[in-house]
Amino acid sequence: MFEQVTPAPPDSILGLTEAFKKDPNPDKINLGVGVYKDTDGTTPILHCVKRAEHRCLTDETTKSYLGMAGSDEYAEAVLSLLFGAGSEVVASRRARVAQSPGGTGALRVAGDFISKLFSSKRIWLSDPTWGNHAQVFQAAGLETASYPYYDAESKCLDFQPMLDALKQVPEGEVVLLHACCHNPTGMDPTPEQWTAIADVMEERKWIPLVDFAYQGFGDGLDEDAGGLRTLASRGGEMLASSSFSKNFGLYRERVGALTVVGASEDGAERAFSHVKKCIRANYSNPPAHGGMVVTTILNDAELRADWEGEVKAMRDRINGMRHLFVETLKAKGVNRDFSFITRQRGMFSFSGLDAGQVQALREKYAIYVVGSGRINVAGMTEGNMDRLCTAIADVLGEA
Repeated sequence: MFEQVTPAPPDSILGLTEAFKKDPNPDKINLGVGVYKDTDGTTPILHCVKRAEHRCLTDETTKSYLGMAGSDEYAEAVLSLLFGAGSEVVASRRARVAQSPGGTGALRVAGDFISKLFSSKRIWLSDPTWGNHAQVFQAAGLETASYPYYDAESKCLDFQPMLDALKQVPEGEVVLLHACCHNPTGMDPTPEQWTAIADVMEERKWIPLVDFAYQGFGDGLDEDAGGLRTLASRGGEMLASSSFSKNFGLYRERVGALTVVGASEDGAERAFSHVKKCIRANYSNPPAHGGMVVTTILNDAELRADWEGEVKAMRDRINGMRHLFVETLKAKGVNRDFSFITRQRGMFSFSGLDAGQVQALREKYAIYVVGSGRINVAGMTEGNMDRLCTAIADVLGEA
């Protein structure tokens, strides 16, 4: 059987990382995979995480299973972070949280839930969107459709066509929205645009699934939750997938959450019973360590203050690299206007480089970029910026 199986094509992002690791060039640069890097080009363990881990290991008394939905303390901490401690969603108890193996695990459980319970098996994704979205939902048995999102010509959010498309989504279908730091474009709706999206959602009666992978990496922890909170304020049903890989640096711990918001407490509880059935058929119950770390930090005033400071430092470094990148390209004599990169948010930039230029960067300079031209800005450092911009000037023909 196995001898007859043809090899699967490599993943467009993780496969790129594998190729990067095998490249012997000592000056190679990886701008593909979505992992934060510090000024030394390494992915650090946050200081608050180290302190919390020490406390968790000292206080831990069992390695028994968590329940299917994970820890109640974790769920409370997640709800407070997403919606605000005094929010109506929390006070009305119309939300339930399932601890999941990363944001991807939450998305897959959401996909299974939609596939099993919804009359329509279709989910709407932005064009473009994260490369794994379609694969996750299709594996859960869903059909995917797309709505306009990015205007490649003007390098900005293509908002009116987006809104027009959302007005055509049938009642009861699911629309995936990026809460902030849109992957791959880095372009987000304004607060006013989120209000307009919520108006359409309420009028058309479709259900949002909000992918919230980068809270704190855009404009701030509360600011980045603005879109999610605007949607929730309408009092309807929604789903949210959140991840602590980036803002806690807990990539390998795989800690995330699927939040189910109902129109009522009873509705949320009934829906959540089916979410737990989906979890049982998938991974039974979530890993504990990452959730313990997150809960410890969010529930301790000193650790939380340290964490918020470290998130701000990561956000400021990324924004600093955006500006340095644009300035260095200009200093290299590149005439193409890259100023739009300073208006984007989060780790990613839709650079505008085409497939041929991306291939040339890899072959001539060992610089690895996703084929779509998406660049991980967090992979840029003061040390590699000059070489990176020299290479881009060359492949653009402006060296």
